[in-house]
Amino acid sequence: MELAYIPSPSSGVLYLGPVPLRGYAFCIIIGVFVAVWLGNKRWIARGGRAGTVADIAVWAVPFGLVGGRLYHVITDYQLYFSEGRDWVDAFKIWEGGLGIWGAIALGGLGAWIGCRRRGIPLPAYADAIAPGIAIAQAVGRWGNWFNQELYGRETDLPWAVEITSSADGRMPGTYHPTFLYESLWCIGVALLVIWADRRFTLGHGRAFALYVAGYCAGRFWIEYMRVDEAHHILGLRLNNWTAVLVFLLAVLYIVLSARKRPGREAVVEPGAGDGEGPAADARKTDGDADGTADASAEDAKTDGATDTGESEKPEKPENSGESEGTGEPEESKDGAGSAKKA
Repeated sequence: MELAYIPSPSSGVLYLGPVPLRGYAFCIIIGVFVAVWLGNKRWIARGGRAGTVADIAVWAVPFGLVGGRLYHVITDYQLYFSEGRDWVDAFKIWEGGLGIWGAIALGGLGAWIGCRRRGIPLPAYADAIAPGIAIAQAVGRWGNWFNQELYGRETDLPWAVEITSSADGRMPGTYHPTFLYESLWCIGVALLVIWADRRFTLGHGRAFALYVAGYCAGRFWIEYMRVDEAHHILGLRLNNWTAVLVFLLAVLYIVLSARKRPGREAVVEPGAGDGEGPAADARKTDGDADGTADASAEDAKTDGATDTGESEKPEKPENSGESEGTGEPEESKDGAGSAKKA
């Protein structure tokens, strides 16, 4: 008897009146909002405009959902097109089944379209949103808990997840919560990318490549623990091979990019300095400083002119004893007058 375990919800759907609220979809939506929020903060810190991340996400998110579903349906086609299956279920995305590989690939295409329309370099945008994507995955994995899917081998560990459903070949029992392992791993990857980005000033897509490499490293051992149905190649699950291949490509990109284009992009969004962001703030501060300096110089000039004018103007003596016209003493005039009268 297990002393402790993680209970699974009795149902993955909550009803708000006639409206169904599915836990899987709810987790995906929360993850998207978190990714956009964090990506926006990082984008502004890099010198971009507020709102740009959300505008491009309007392209990236739908493409990513379609790509994730396509990858899942293609690699697990037997779940939808084999005998006794209904192919219409392939469109029921709310029931679970999104492949991260397809989501990133096609989501990247959508992001490229959005970036191209705004004149923004895709690698810079990818660097800004990389930690947010990892956190979105961490949140989204809890959707698998709602659906009682993607668990590992049987275990009696205190953090085992209890599976109660027997649908689609499930066997009730307690298993490794691989959804929890991947969720925690993704949070660690997000923190790693944020730290490395600050420490090494990553740019030109290297922060995103680090996220990809970090995720693939964890996905390999987590995928190895899973027991759900999957295609195998040379004894390994298909997703294991995908993780290895993508990991190597990400590391290769980091090495080559660091040699070819070291440092970080000086400008990530054309014209962003004219509106909001650090560039605009810096320019505004400089302008204020220049204006203050000019005003101080003008005041000093005016004060100097005033001081000079006051010092050059002689004061008129009250009793100078001199005539304004001849400058002779009054006494001399009186003497001359007296002599003339005599």
